[in-house]
Order: sequence, then structure tokens, then C-alpha cells
Amino acid sequence: MDRLSIPLNLLPVGCTARVKEIKAKGNIRRRMLDLGLVTGTEIEAVLRSPSGDPVAYHIRGAVIAFRSDEASGVLVEPTEKLRQWR
Repeated sequence: MDRLSIPLNLLPVGCTARVKEIKAKGNIRRRMLDLGLVTGTEIEAVLRSPSGDPVAYHIRGAVIAFRSDEASGVLVEPTEKLRQWR
């Protein structure tokens, strides 16, 4: 059975996931790849700005912020059951 895949921008703060696919194109895709965001990478949503956008993610030992439109181009599989959707 396939596991649930969601866009990264829907991952709640405090949850972890593994990258399944990067659908972003162009410069945004290149930036993500340069930062080490590749298939199988573990990622954790750690902080959401007061306005809700951007969100900071822990990726390979660094904390990196992506805007919602950028994060929506990354599909992830949560490593734990998500309790609630926002």
C-alpha cells in the first residue's frame, strides 16, 4: 500500500517526513537540489513565521526557510501519522 504523500507546505510544525519527489522547476528546483533536498532526504518543519509564511525546515543539519509556493513543489511522505490537517 502506498503511503500518504503531501506537499511540503502542508507538513505541520514539529512533524518529520522524507522527500518523495521534487516537482519544482527552474531556479527554485536548482536551489533545492543545491541545498541537499533530494529524494529520501529527511526534513522537519520547525518554525512557522507569525504571518504563516515562510516556514523554516531542518534539512541535513541546517535550518532553511521556504515560502509556501516554493514548498508546494516538494512531495513528502510523513514519517509519523499526522493527527490534524490545517
